[in-house]
Amino acid sequence: MTDMIFDLPPVSSMMRDCGLEPKKQFGQNFLFDLNLTGRIARSVPDIENTPVVEVGPGPAGLTRALLMAGAKRVVAIEKDKTTQPILSQVINASDGRLSVIYDDALRVNFSELGFDEYAICANLPYNVGTELLIGWLQKIAMGEQIKSLTLMFQKEVALRITSRPGDEHYGRLAVLTSLIADAKILFDVPNTAFVPRPKVQSAVVQIIPNMSKISAISDLSKIEKITAKLFGQRRKMIRSIIPNVDWEKFGLTGTERAENLSPEMFAVLAQNLI
Repeated sequence: MTDMIFDLPPVSSMMRDCGLEPKKQFGQNFLFDLNLTGRIARSVPDIENTPVVEVGPGPAGLTRALLMAGAKRVVAIEKDKTTQPILSQVINASDGRLSVIYDDALRVNFSELGFDEYAICANLPYNVGTELLIGWLQKIAMGEQIKSLTLMFQKEVALRITSRPGDEHYGRLAVLTSLIADAKILFDVPNTAFVPRPKVQSAVVQIIPNMSKISAISDLSKIEKITAKLFGQRRKMIRSIIPNVDWEKFGLTGTERAENLSPEMFAVLAQNLI
C-alpha cells in the first residue's frame, strides 16, 4: 500500500475547492472527523482480506478511512455525480483499490459486483437507510455472502435494530435482523460530528450474519410481510388484526400485541399464516 491516500488534502478543503455542498434531497450529512471515520473503518471485520462496499461516500471521508485502514478493495456507490471531482482524486491515490459506481444503491445488484463475499460499510443517507437494510437482510437470507454490515443510522433506528421483545423500540427491524444475524450498537456519534448538523444523534451498528439462524429461516419475505401487518397496528391485539385464527395452536391467546411476540414466533406465524 502506498502513502498517497494519506497525502490527500483535508476533506473540507477538497469540498471547498470543488464547490461541493451537502444536498438535502439525498439526505446527505457529511462526516469530517478523522477519528470517527477511522474508528468506523477499523470496526469492519477482516478488512484487509474482505472487499468492502460503501454506500453514499459523498466527499469520501469514510472511503479514505477504509483505504487507510488497509481495505483490500472498496467499491463505493454514489448517487450524487457532483462528488466525482473529489472521488476521482481519491481513486487516483488509492493504488487501484477503489472504484466508484454512480447509481442509486437501491437499484444496484450487489451480487453482480464480482465478489464471492464482501462487507458493507456506510454512513447511510437518512432517507433510505431502513429500505437498504431490509433489502440486504433479504439477500443474506437467500444466501448472499455478506460477511458483515457496519452501518451508521439515526440513534432511534439503531435502537430499533438491536431491541428485544417488550422494549420501547422493538419492531420489524429487530425481528428481521435477529432472525438471521447478531447485531449490536458499537458506539454513538454526536450530531456535532456532521456537516450540516442533523437534529438527531446517530450510532454505528454492526450486524454479523449467523449461519445457524439463517438455515432455520425458509422465507424472510413472508416474515417481513407479517411484521409490517402486525407492527403497523401495534397497539391492537393480534386477533383484531388477523381474525379467524386458532391462536391456541401457537401457544397464544390472541390478546397479545406485536411487541410481545418473539422473533421466533413471528417466523412461525409467517410460515402458517402468510
